[in-house]
Amino acid sequence: MKKRIYAGAGASALIAIVALAATVGGAFARSGASPLPASSCSAIQNSSGQYLIASDLPLEGSGRSQTSQMTRAIKFILSKHGWKAGKYSLAYQSCDDATAQAGKWDSGKCSANANAYAQNSSVVGVIGTFNSGCAEIIVPILNRASNGPIAMVSPANTYVGLTHGGPGTVAGEPGKYYPTGKRNYARVVAADDYQGAADAVLTKSLGVKKVYILNDKEAYGLGVASNFRNAAKKLGLTIAGFTAWDGKASSYEALAVKIKASGAQGVFLGGLICENGGKLIKDLRNALGKGPKIIAPDGFTPVSATVQESGSASEGTYVSVAGLPNTALKGAGAAFVAQFTKADKRPPDPYSVYAAQATEVMVQAIKQSNGTRADVAKQLFKINLVGSILGNVSFNSNGDVTSNPVTIYVVKGGKSTTYRVIVPPKSLVKIA
Repeated sequence: MKKRIYAGAGASALIAIVALAATVGGAFARSGASPLPASSCSAIQNSSGQYLIASDLPLEGSGRSQTSQMTRAIKFILSKHGWKAGKYSLAYQSCDDATAQAGKWDSGKCSANANAYAQNSSVVGVIGTFNSGCAEIIVPILNRASNGPIAMVSPANTYVGLTHGGPGTVAGEPGKYYPTGKRNYARVVAADDYQGAADAVLTKSLGVKKVYILNDKEAYGLGVASNFRNAAKKLGLTIAGFTAWDGKASSYEALAVKIKASGAQGVFLGGLICENGGKLIKDLRNALGKGPKIIAPDGFTPVSATVQESGSASEGTYVSVAGLPNTALKGAGAAFVAQFTKADKRPPDPYSVYAAQATEVMVQAIKQSNGTRADVAKQLFKINLVGSILGNVSFNSNGDVTSNPVTIYVVKGGKSTTYRVIVPPKSLVKIA
């Protein structure tokens, strides 16, 4: 009988302790964060931190050097903050949403990662994704997470439908990504209605009057191609054709011959370099010669990967990236570039700068919160960072950043060179 009484008392005490642990300091009070699965994520950084931030990026394939540096930029900012967000201590894990076999993001990995974040009560925020198609999978899972939704800040997603409707989006967007009716996603880069409009402005300024538009059939690629087409039409450009390329094709010679026969003076590549974009550029150049312009969106970054994949055929290719070049950053931005370059032994890729900014946003949202998942997500939309890495940073009610410059880079001498910064007129963006 004494044994039963003792066990009952112990059980009651244990229940009380668990209840207390669940309420002290929000829903996450514990001695340290619980790590995410090693099958997809790196070792936990600052394991004594109670609040876990995960990054979700493709760490396989041709863009690996770019995304790996992004993870180092995230860690750099967290370390600079002393692994603290106000009174909350932070931990970090870098998670991979790609597979070696695919060489790019994988829908199964995106889904598995999202469920791991949702089920791990230590996770209060996710920085990512890089690819918009992966975000389409992760955002609604985080939106339904227990005690959530879980905040997510992307340094790279540009597909319009993730945050707002309009041309180039599909029925049900963006509402289908937020089943609870509450928003939990924001991005620090301009959406593709801005990028498509900026690329159309660029194309016209290059003297192109007739343009052929390609896409890789993915959400991002088809979306940005559609945005470009709408803006190009508004600017008076003639659309010579609008079609998809097969990312698994061994040759694009027939497609290139068709484009040449159309009389197009320029080609827009709506899609990703990892969808055999290098081979596509080679075959286009072989058929078209040096005259026609080739314009690509940020799916063809890092520009070094485009050069590596397409060799000398990439010379003269224009690539747009939502955001400012390193040379245009002032104050905290210039300081970050200098400090990170010294630490990383090379300058940050533009998306590493945006990963750093996304981290600053996440840290501030956690700092402003009451320590719960739901409130961290709520605080995203109250962010007003003055003099941050990218200058003044805030979001509208959709989660779109309120500053939307687009930088155009051109391959010159086998290297990426800043060409110009375009802020397209809002009237053109609305049509795109």
